[in-house]
Amino acid sequence: MKFLDQAKVYVKAGDGGNGCASFRREKFIEFGGPDGGDGGRGGDVVIACVDGLNTLIDYRYQQHFKAQRGENGKGKQRHGAGGKDIVLRVPVGTQVFDDDKETLLADLTEVGQQVVLLKGGNGGFGNMRFTTSTNRAPRRANSGEVGPERWIWLRLKLIADAGLVGLPNAGKSTFLAAVSAARPKIADYPFTTLHPNLGVARVDEREFVIADIPGLIEGAHEGVGIGDRFLGHIERCRVLLHLVDGTTEHAGKTYKAVRKELQLYGGGLADKPEVVALSKADALDPDTLKEQVARLKRAAKRTPLVLSSQSRTGVAEALRALAAVIADAKAIDVEEDEPEMEGWQP
Repeated sequence: MKFLDQAKVYVKAGDGGNGCASFRREKFIEFGGPDGGDGGRGGDVVIACVDGLNTLIDYRYQQHFKAQRGENGKGKQRHGAGGKDIVLRVPVGTQVFDDDKETLLADLTEVGQQVVLLKGGNGGFGNMRFTTSTNRAPRRANSGEVGPERWIWLRLKLIADAGLVGLPNAGKSTFLAAVSAARPKIADYPFTTLHPNLGVARVDEREFVIADIPGLIEGAHEGVGIGDRFLGHIERCRVLLHLVDGTTEHAGKTYKAVRKELQLYGGGLADKPEVVALSKADALDPDTLKEQVARLKRAAKRTPLVLSSQSRTGVAEALRALAAVIADAKAIDVEEDEPEMEGWQP
């Protein structure tokens, strides 16, 4: 299935049905009076978060969605039926933005969430609604209200516990393949990852989801390369695993280049907890490895992990470090969600 993380669609709520101007006509009954019914209400536009989807590819082939129009009122006091709602099914983590791409309309983070994006137009009143003591035979009826319409942007931000960041060819996809059942494309040239990948890692009876995004290069926050578009997928992560290629010329400068892009991008990425690791350790001789670790330690101001996804050296330690941060973050979330019970005594 092709991965698509954003789509522009047109949505329109249903128009309300027109009211009816009608009079009761039966044999032997004079002055039957008005009996025109109201028009039905137009259908709503609903965004629903469902399970089983992980891309917005459905909205590449259809961009226009219109809810059903309400039926017109009829004689004999018959009201029109309401129009059917139209439901846009989206995966977990989808955000809905206005046409300006800045105004957030909805953020769907749990399966089962539903948001009424546009409400259908009200149906018009039939002439029986306008009967008064002085106007016993009104001949007026209202037209249905026009349903609102707008262009919106759907943007998917994957829900993952940990995110992998680093320069292209830093070993992110290899790490994901080593710790999970995911099978991302792996090759010896940059930008082999063209879209985010998810994998479930397991360590010490604990499981968590890891997201791998395309590599970042200098100027990514301004649109250089392809990583800037996918940085949103790690905004929801609790911790970042920053992989630095040990075979680069200077591990410290490489680390600082990626950190600079995270800070310039914003979105709170620079403030997230981070685990730093020097990758491809099996390709370095002992002296070079020691020198690169020292450079990375000075740049990151912490002792980095040393790992090799090919030989699985240090992989378990990296997973345990990630799992510890994720557990602490979840514990904090639980404490914040618990209601305060002042004055309660057992």
